[in-house]
Amino acid sequence: MNITIIGAGAIGTAIGNVLARKATYNVELLSIEKDVVASINKKRYNQKYFPNVKLSKHLKATSDTSVLKNADIVFLAIPSNVMLAYISQVKPVLNKDAVLLNMAKGFGPGQKIITDSLKDVLGNPICSFKGPTFARELINRIPTAFTVGSEDKSHYDILVKVFDDTNIHIDYSNDVKGVEILSLLKNIYAIATGIVDAQFSSPNLRFLFLTKAFNEMRQILVRYGGKEETMFKFCGFGDFCLTALNDLSRNRTLGLLIGKGFFVEDISDKVTLEGKIAVNIFCEEISTKNGLDCKYPIISELYKLFNEEYDFGKFATKVVNS
Repeated sequence: MNITIIGAGAIGTAIGNVLARKATYNVELLSIEKDVVASINKKRYNQKYFPNVKLSKHLKATSDTSVLKNADIVFLAIPSNVMLAYISQVKPVLNKDAVLLNMAKGFGPGQKIITDSLKDVLGNPICSFKGPTFARELINRIPTAFTVGSEDKSHYDILVKVFDDTNIHIDYSNDVKGVEILSLLKNIYAIATGIVDAQFSSPNLRFLFLTKAFNEMRQILVRYGGKEETMFKFCGFGDFCLTALNDLSRNRTLGLLIGKGFFVEDISDKVTLEGKIAVNIFCEEISTKNGLDCKYPIISELYKLFNEEYDFGKFATKVVNS
């Protein structure tokens, strides 16, 4: 089996190294970063993303897109804002039978979820692959979980074999849309959790708020056509808790900065913060504020915070008492 990971950043390298260590498959990272490719092939280190982790001797890297001709499985580990342009570019050389697994979190053109946008340009099977995962933990062989979102369960069955005897554990959902939507919502509510924690640092309040946040996520998920049971897969409860409660999370960190009064516009310009972008898109899509406050008070307050004059110190009180 030929496995290609598009993107040799932190998560792409971590997935590739896990699979290469099995020494069962041909695993190759495809990257436009030629210095990263050279570092992996010549030194067995990704000096840009994991300078202290020696990689498997079976992991290779390339900048030659022709590797996609023979790929059986392709992990898409590049940012959502460049995904469609890149895939359109490599489409002529992509194996038409390859199974694609989207790991990017974000929206495609016309505010479509990424998997739907990919279906517009490709005839390949498109799956979602999301879960409570920090790349640093994954590459250090800590047990790690993902949800495979696919309309065809046979893709999950294939991946069970692919990840057998590794530190990656997977579950399955046929709710591809739900898996994708939850990967966006968890970033939004991680920001909100960070704000609340920064202002109060109270276990009682934290879990009161988390319960409210989880229920609001569930309501929005169903509104957008996702299935309620998807909330209880790795991509739902697990990924939300990881992102909302761990300080390695960039979106939680943004919330902490806001809650402590250090928020300035420059912060979000320097870091890819999917949560802030998603807040605006979801709120503008849900309504022109008609009924937004009473139905979805947490995301409504975040929308105001990012787009209006706002007293940050009142955020927690407003969402808790709503």
